[in-house]
Amino acid sequence: MRDLSNVRRIVIKVGTNLLSSEQGIDEERVRSICRQIAELRNMGYQVILVSSGAVGLGAKELGHRNKVVYVTMRQACAAIGQPVLMYHYREAFREFGIIAAQVLLTRNDLNNRKTYNNLRSSVSMLLSMGVVPIFNENDVVSIAEIGTAFGDNDRMSAMVASKIDAQLLILLTDIDGLYTGNPKKDPDAVLLHEVDTVTDEIVGFAKGAGSTFSTGGMKTKLMAARIAAMADCATVIASGYHEEVLVSILKGEDEGTYIHPSIRLTQRQRWIINNSHSGSIVVDDGAAQALERHRSLLFSGVVGVSGVFESGDVVQVRRQNGELFGKAVTSFDSTQISLMMGRRSDEIDSVLGKGHKDCIFRPEDLVVVKDECSL
Repeated sequence: MRDLSNVRRIVIKVGTNLLSSEQGIDEERVRSICRQIAELRNMGYQVILVSSGAVGLGAKELGHRNKVVYVTMRQACAAIGQPVLMYHYREAFREFGIIAAQVLLTRNDLNNRKTYNNLRSSVSMLLSMGVVPIFNENDVVSIAEIGTAFGDNDRMSAMVASKIDAQLLILLTDIDGLYTGNPKKDPDAVLLHEVDTVTDEIVGFAKGAGSTFSTGGMKTKLMAARIAAMADCATVIASGYHEEVLVSILKGEDEGTYIHPSIRLTQRQRWIINNSHSGSIVVDDGAAQALERHRSLLFSGVVGVSGVFESGDVVQVRRQNGELFGKAVTSFDSTQISLMMGRRSDEIDSVLGKGHKDCIFRPEDLVVVKDECSL
């Protein structure tokens, strides 16, 4: 039995395949999910739902049979499908005496520190009132970001779990969990019931399989688990087709694949690491060694700048060989750093004028990132 005694707040992500039927939406599946969420609430848990399906539902409403590729068509489908999706959720939750709230996000909503804090406050208020927030990416207004703002709803659900201090992320899909291979083709493939850490070897299990196990499927779920783990949040990947799957998971049964949390980062560190970066700063080996010893980054250690960014933006920090070192909040813009790179701190006033800090960022403004795939 899994020990989930510390779990109080849960994020549940439901994939498009679980909700879809030839007619549009699988009403029985929606009702089953809502009924189980009602049971979890009766057990004392706070639940946040992240639901895909708006674009697909809109496409079916329009009679569009092919995959929606063009941005404007995705916007149109999302605009049509989002109210359809919310209608079915609201009706199903109402049967169990639960009010549902819609929360539409873009990546920028989490990138901006002020809107991020406002989001946390709003969600906390909704949960305190017994409301179930239903999150989805705002595809209607996300133009360049559609399909890339969060990358996928798996990753968005992990970021939501990280931002609102959830202890458990449940990713409901159409397979039983993570296998060591494609069970449809490999008779020796084994379901992994527990994963301590999402290593490169573990990610490798999700590669080279059929559509169900493609890099847009299981791999994104493993990337989501990495994000959640950094917030001390465990992840369960399980089949949404199993009866009472949510209740079984919270009872500690071996449902799906359980991925353990790792060392907890602070809220600020999580905001930095999950924020879109505006550019990059390249540092020499001496500066990288100083950063590893929790020192500030000085201009003398900078050998390159790429992108255009402002003071207060999140940037990548890279070594001279191109390897990612971390992400940080910079106190200078890209032009200022370009003018000062390689110079001593006592030259700041003469080059940039008075009133500036003596370093680009301090240790508390940096998060070391070993794996670029988790960003």
